[in-house]
Amino acid sequence: MPRMIFISLPVRDVPASRKFYEALGFSINEMFSDDSSACVVVSEAIYLMISSHEKFAQITPLAIGDPRTHAQNLMALSCDSRAEVDTMVVAALAAGGSEVHPPEDLGFMYSRAFADPDGHGWGPMWMDPAAVTAGPPDISS
Repeated sequence: MPRMIFISLPVRDVPASRKFYEALGFSINEMFSDDSSACVVVSEAIYLMISSHEKFAQITPLAIGDPRTHAQNLMALSCDSRAEVDTMVVAALAAGGSEVHPPEDLGFMYSRAFADPDGHGWGPMWMDPAAVTAGPPDISS
């Protein structure tokens, strides 16, 4: 069985966040969703559990920070091409997200960054498969 990742994100408005992630092409697993949370299927191995602040508070005693003003995490997501990176960011912006910085093109790797409506940072990226097999390039200069 492949290792899977489940990311829990507190959101202000579950229906709006659900709509945002569906606009990126992700699906919702209704079996694990209700009015206070939704299970977003990113891939067979990656799932987001978006939950209202009240529901999220049931799984951690820690205060919920505001990802628009404090870094909590940055999630990079691999894509199959540069075009897929651009398509995802365009969809995110059209669905209410915001662009964090302009595209970064290192030749062997292309990335962009956006924040969802709650401010959670995403970095879709494409890496040249030939560069992956050749090992990390020297980007120090």
